[in-house]
Amino acid sequence: MDVRQLRALVTVAEAGSVTRAAELLHLVQPAVTRQIRTLEQELGVALFERTRQGMQLTAAGTTMVERARRALNELERARAEIRPTPGVVGGIVSVGLLDSATSLLAEPLASAILRDHPGIDLRLLTAYSGHLQHWLDDGDLDLTLLYNLSSTPSLNAQPLVRERLWAVASPSAGLRAEHPVPFEEAVSHPLVVPAAGHGLRTVIDAAAAQARAELNLVVQTNSMHVQKQLVLAGHGWTILPGIGIAEDVANGSLSAAPLGEPEVWRSIVLCTSRAGRVTPAAEVVAKELSRQIHAAVRQGRWPSAELHGAGPAKDA
Repeated sequence: MDVRQLRALVTVAEAGSVTRAAELLHLVQPAVTRQIRTLEQELGVALFERTRQGMQLTAAGTTMVERARRALNELERARAEIRPTPGVVGGIVSVGLLDSATSLLAEPLASAILRDHPGIDLRLLTAYSGHLQHWLDDGDLDLTLLYNLSSTPSLNAQPLVRERLWAVASPSAGLRAEHPVPFEEAVSHPLVVPAAGHGLRTVIDAAAAQARAELNLVVQTNSMHVQKQLVLAGHGWTILPGIGIAEDVANGSLSAAPLGEPEVWRSIVLCTSRAGRVTPAAEVVAKELSRQIHAAVRQGRWPSAELHGAGPAKDA
């Protein structure tokens, strides 16, 4: 097994055909076919099913591609670290951003890194907290934002900010930032919320238990966009962090108010894995991401958020 075979495997899986993979790898088609067959013979299993629709991964192939992609990424990282440009911080850094925070943080973070550290190959992945933690555990991320998590034997967690959750409804509901909505009143409306097991849903369920209130669920989804879309269509209210609905409230497409009785908060932390070394490039990106978050809160661009260890931030 060698690097060429692994690269051929991953490229065929992504391209869906040997012909297209050969073009991408700048090889002749028989060479790519030979690399795949040699790898299958060594492993003793079929990695692809040859169909009229193209090359379809088998179960064994799916597992192998996942591991091969990770191995190739690690080799690429090693090359960047071993042969750096003198005086320049470089290498691949994969960063996880919470779906709700992406619009606020992705562009400023990328702009700062591209401007100040062009040797860093920045890769931004967005998802919900549970997915991001899984990717960090698997080594697919160097650092990530997560919420409601403390340091564990496998993770280092640096608290950054906590933010209040808001009741969100159509404009006709007339919700206003200066008039908090009691939690029990908010959840008495038909609710569109994340599915059970999702981190935000866990926070909502805990608040419901504290308030001894029952959630009036109508739709559960794993998409913040779908939550807002269904609220706009008149299917009920939802509960989201202020950062996720600031633009919608500003342009009048949604109305929102912070939850009260009890107030409901989530904390956001910056996590790295204890299992591997944090590279100089990853340290640079982590520092810049933390700086961007602090700036967003202090400038009032992160609604009803407070920096860790600081007093209340300005509401937007």
